Amino acid sequence: MNMTYFKRLGYAEGVSFLLLLFIAMPLKYMAGIPLAVSIVGAAHGFLFVAYVIAAVYMAWRHRWSFKVLALAVIASVIPFGPFLLEKRVLPSIEKTSN
Repeated sequence: MNMTYFKRLGYAEGVSFLLLLFIAMPLKYMAGIPLAVSIVGAAHGFLFVAYVIAAVYMAWRHRWSFKVLALAVIASVIPFGPFLLEKRVLPSIEKTSN
C-alpha cells in the first residue's frame, strides 16, 4: 500500500463520516427516515475499519512513529480529521520517507 491509496481511503472515510453526521442523521431524526443511517452508517463503518487497518499497516510498513499512528486513528473519529491529517501531518512524513 502506498501513501496515495492511504490518502484516498482517508478521503472516502472522511466524506462518509460527514455524510453520516450532516445528512443521514438529520434525515433520521428530523425527517423520520432511518434507512439513511442504515445505508450510510454501514458504508462508513466499513470505511472506518479499513482506514484504521490501513493506518496500522502504513505505520508498520513505513515505520511511522506511534505519535503519527495515534494522530491518524484520532483523525478518523473527528469530523474533517482525515483532511487535516492529509494536509498537516502526511506531507512531513512523505518528505522524511523519500
